[in-house]
Amino acid sequence: MADETTNRDSFRIQADYCRAMAAPITARVCTALVEAVDRESATGRRVLDSPGEPVADALALRLVGGLHALHRAGIDPPLSTVFSGAETDPARVIAILRATLRMQDAVLLPWLDGPPQMNEAGRSAGLMTGLLQLAARYGPAFEVLEIGSSAGLNLLIDRYRFDLGGVMVGPDESPLTIRPEWRGVAAPRARVVIRSTRGVDIQPVDLAAPKAAMRLEAYVWVDAAERQARLAAAISMVRERGVDLVRGDAADWVEARLAEPQAAGVTRVLMHSVVWQYLPPAGRARIRAAMAAAGERATVERPLGWVMMEPNRDLHRHEVRVQGRPGASGMELVALTHAHGAWVEALPPPYETRDYVMRRGAYE
Repeated sequence: MADETTNRDSFRIQADYCRAMAAPITARVCTALVEAVDRESATGRRVLDSPGEPVADALALRLVGGLHALHRAGIDPPLSTVFSGAETDPARVIAILRATLRMQDAVLLPWLDGPPQMNEAGRSAGLMTGLLQLAARYGPAFEVLEIGSSAGLNLLIDRYRFDLGGVMVGPDESPLTIRPEWRGVAAPRARVVIRSTRGVDIQPVDLAAPKAAMRLEAYVWVDAAERQARLAAAISMVRERGVDLVRGDAADWVEARLAEPQAAGVTRVLMHSVVWQYLPPAGRARIRAAMAAAGERATVERPLGWVMMEPNRDLHRHEVRVQGRPGASGMELVALTHAHGAWVEALPPPYETRDYVMRRGAYE
């Protein structure tokens, strides 16, 4: 159970992560909030008295998202001097944020109700890196199942164009090309044909609603102009053709999808990014069990894959792990990646093989 000190410290931890991710303005905001949050507002009291694990719950990012939304709306000019980077004096930043917490209390409080929806199209680069590994083993055809899909931006993985160190994947005519800085060994030169993408989220974001899109945009750090442009393009793609995204429990949905008939010659893949931390332990256990059982049934004609991109706090980066059945039962670490897809570092074999270990912290 967290206490006030632990909750304040979560903002310091998030500030360190933001600095490591080249987001100095957001880091400055998080650092200032350590002192700016007080008991003079309902928002402040709720932050300081928040139960549970504040880093895993993304407590800092919930509040920063609300503050960024105020800045984007232009309704708090002093706050905008902080988010624009014009105000850098630590004492002034603290004073401005403290005043905003009190004046905008009713607006900010609902932002603490749930975890941030950090749907990031750039993460598809890490996920596609994993799919290329499976394509090299089993062939090009895939059926993709994603949990924690949020607004469904990664469900567009079949519509994005990727340039992964010169390995080109996806339709030439795509309105969005994802081109991370490529590091490490070359990506497999394998063909990828995604037959379908389906997703589930406990609280999916309907991008047809302007307020929902504005909320998603508020969770993109103010420092990240490229991410903001990529998000705008992805939102347009979802609105144009939609995605197959339903509301539901991840474990229930995975169990149901794995029980469905699977076409011959198509690899069924479970995919997720920065989701595992938000699932309850019982849900994670059920998904592991369902994937293990489906893996035992997998054949060369009907393979099963698992591609995840989840955070490694110790390295301030994310791990791309892949499992293919039939084959090794462990999760192979095939790449490291920037949290928002700015770079991908493909690792050479032999791959470290173990299950993903969820560390506390480093969530964005």
